[in-house]
Amino acid sequence: MLFPTMKHATLWVVLITLIALSPPHPLASANTRTHDITLDDYFTLGYLTALATSPDGTRVAYVESRWNKEEDNRNSDLWVVEIKNRSVTRLTFDPAADTSPQWSPDGRYIYFSSSRGDKDGKPPHNDKTQVWRVSPEGGPITAVTRLPKGIAAFELSRDGNSLYFTAPKEEIDDDAWKPLRKEFDKLQYGHGVESYHELWRLDLQSWHSRKLVDENRHIVSFSVSGDEQYVAMVTRPDEHLLSNEGWSHVDVYDTSSQEILRLPDQKWRDDAPSPFGWIEPPSWSAVAPALAFTVEFDGYPAEIFVARLTDEGPQITMAERPREATVRGPLRWKPDTGDLCFIAEEQAHRRVVALPDIASGSSSGDDTLTPGNVVVDDYSFAADTGTLVTTQAGLDFFVDLVLIENPGPNASSDRLTNINPHTDTWKLPQVKVVRWTSKDGTPVEGILELPPDYDPKDGPLPMVVTIHGGPTAMTANALRYWIYGGTAFAAKGWARLDPNYRGSTGYGDQFLTDLIGNKNNLDVQDILAGVDAMVEQGIADPEKLGVMGWSNGGYLTNCLIAATPRFKAASSGAGVFDTVMQWSTEDTPGHVINFSKGLPWEDAGTTMHRTSPLYDIDSCETPTLIHVGENDPRVPQEHSRALYRSLRHYLNVPTELIIYPEAGHGLTKYSHRKAKLDWDHQWFDQYVLGIEHENPDD
Repeated sequence: MLFPTMKHATLWVVLITLIALSPPHPLASANTRTHDITLDDYFTLGYLTALATSPDGTRVAYVESRWNKEEDNRNSDLWVVEIKNRSVTRLTFDPAADTSPQWSPDGRYIYFSSSRGDKDGKPPHNDKTQVWRVSPEGGPITAVTRLPKGIAAFELSRDGNSLYFTAPKEEIDDDAWKPLRKEFDKLQYGHGVESYHELWRLDLQSWHSRKLVDENRHIVSFSVSGDEQYVAMVTRPDEHLLSNEGWSHVDVYDTSSQEILRLPDQKWRDDAPSPFGWIEPPSWSAVAPALAFTVEFDGYPAEIFVARLTDEGPQITMAERPREATVRGPLRWKPDTGDLCFIAEEQAHRRVVALPDIASGSSSGDDTLTPGNVVVDDYSFAADTGTLVTTQAGLDFFVDLVLIENPGPNASSDRLTNINPHTDTWKLPQVKVVRWTSKDGTPVEGILELPPDYDPKDGPLPMVVTIHGGPTAMTANALRYWIYGGTAFAAKGWARLDPNYRGSTGYGDQFLTDLIGNKNNLDVQDILAGVDAMVEQGIADPEKLGVMGWSNGGYLTNCLIAATPRFKAASSGAGVFDTVMQWSTEDTPGHVINFSKGLPWEDAGTTMHRTSPLYDIDSCETPTLIHVGENDPRVPQEHSRALYRSLRHYLNVPTELIIYPEAGHGLTKYSHRKAKLDWDHQWFDQYVLGIEHENPDD
């Protein structure tokens, strides 16, 4: 049981107002919050996307990303903050997508990857990803690699004398069809023309490079052991993403023998609840030849595995994790210890948790390094001092760097940056955790956003239900302004409910796996029960309800408009309409196999039919706005086109279909996100609030 049972209530709601992670930043303005948030304000926000703490623990390098309307994108630059005095220095200024910062052991340089170009277009300025380095004090930026096709990933050795990187190469299968594939090389083929990777080592003293691995394999990620004897690689046989599901491996290259050992995978394939697990990036312990990696499963809990290299061969164990939480990466080792760390999701929070001394195999229990009601997105240790810095959002600030002092049960936090000082005057929404009971008696949580000045005495509000994707994911209890509903609706006087329905992470293994075989069933029940709870509590106006979501949230939007007419408007983004079609066309079909418990021609075909909103859409009355990327490989546009055809041409339901040119599963262009925001809000204004939008040209 996730929550205590209330014996005398069948439907109950508890609102929990949580205290923000840290006091206001010392550099923040003390001004009263007077600014009413607008849709355009979304594009003024900066985002933290990566961090790296200096070895001596005095500075933090981080990547700050900001929107650029003229370039129609969001560009990333490298910054450094001094922990002692909070001073910040911007290191890069080019529209080149700078990311993945890594410190040299002596702190003299920050290495990073970037795709820079100029009019000559010669390496390294050929718009391909290369490795660069810069002094943390600023100054000239030096190219470290100069490959015609660029690099895929890199890692600096522990002593800083070597740089390891993977470089792409293309091969045509040497079979009977090779001549045709070469002759018609502009065509796309299902297989036979593959992208592989080579593994290289660059000596940063002599600047000589040596190829280590040149077999035809796609290297997804890699990690170098501290003594550089081993390089662990997550590999798959080709570049196709579905090869991650059941066909990927952990290969260990021995630099001494120049041989590759493939780790036996029975524990995360044959012995796992599903063979379609994703092997996440590996990480070596610095104190023992122990390699850790996470295997994530759609619909099932992620597990941590540790491989210890011994004279008798690799000894592989599955780590004992907290069963009430869900494991999320990245995996990192506390410096000079055998303690393995990860992010644990639990009841709408994300905390850094350590498994003590797991490198030696004697671990028991777990230690929370960032206790309390925190939402950690990423974290970094200083190699020499163990200083821990995280990226976090609170209830009164967007994501910033936060220093964790005395990690453990008595930890305290100190916000290091304020990358969005202009938001100190914003009227922020009230963000709360809400709980209710689903139809079958299962306790469910969600995140509720309310207008800044809302008082229950004001009466019910129009409410939009926003549904997270995954479904093996969750919505955290933190401030977030994004194109899928967060902040913007509350700023306009709406309530917003984001349910962590069955199948969400952070609520225990059973809550997660209950959705297997029960999509378009338990999840729909949980969401509708949450809507009922908000109506009963006087928060939501039952006559002014909307629903929206993207990916699995789009799928559930489709399910809900097929199940009930109570929503006055819907926005379905990249949502599945037919589960069999989804298995047939998406790039990760193991997702469908897991949730349906088999393949379409097996008994699972019945489940796929039942979980498809297509077969119940004839009852839909909800005006529906449909969004999808033109080149979406995850939920191909055919689903959205089929939904549009059903509603517009056969059912006479008001609908609009918007296809974003060249976009994939997510919208990355400024113009695309601006269009989605404007379309969604005007659509809901008209069909939920009755605000007619007239053509200004008439």
